[in-house]
Amino acid sequence: MPLKLESLRKSIEALERSTNAAAANMDTLSEDLRETVRAGVIQPFEVAYEQCWKFIQRWLRENRISEDADHPRTRKELFRMAARHGLIADPTPWFEYGEVRNETTHTYDEEQAAAAYETAKKFIVDARDLFARLDSKND
Repeated sequence: MPLKLESLRKSIEALERSTNAAAANMDTLSEDLRETVRAGVIQPFEVAYEQCWKFIQRWLRENRISEDADHPRTRKELFRMAARHGLIADPTPWFEYGEVRNETTHTYDEEQAAAAYETAKKFIVDARDLFARLDSKND
């Protein structure tokens, strides 16, 4: 059964729009506004990250082969399986994205926000790649 990828596409596009808007204006903003803009990038990063891993999980459920019969027990295991099945190139960056996502959810300080903002910008490339791979394998 094909996956309906529209929500994933929209979440990645929202993240791209927010990072593009931030990049175009960040240097001209006061520190208070920069903090607000970073928060405006972090939120779509969180949504896009959640969409990505959930779509990986759905694809694996629909397409897994017998050696992967059990559900992945951890998110890291999920990303390793995704790499084995060609959905992502390398699971290692996805481990970082998950750690940053957890940090933004449970704690907040300016240093973490700045790091999460930078991670969100890097994440877009991998999220787009995942979308393209899911789309090409979506039958």
